[in-house]
Amino acid sequence: MLELRPNCECCDRDLPPGSSEAMICSFECTFCADCATTILACRCPNCGGELLRRPIRPVDKLATSPASTRRVFRPCASNSRLAGLVATTPA
Repeated sequence: MLELRPNCECCDRDLPPGSSEAMICSFECTFCADCATTILACRCPNCGGELLRRPIRPVDKLATSPASTRRVFRPCASNSRLAGLVATTPA
């Protein structure tokens, strides 16, 4: 089951479970659509995987399967691997 992490790892923007702006990779690294498209070129800076829109969990399922509250924040501007990774990862 997806964790539904609560924020963008790059800019720390809140991404609630119902957000249509959340993007994830196959490891569930989570980014807002703005960072994913404008900074990361839709590539995860952690694994190099593709970033896709995160599915929205139905509200009635959040009571029994809540979203994660664990925030992960790794500012993209300070990620020294980012520029090289985005430049060398095939689309």
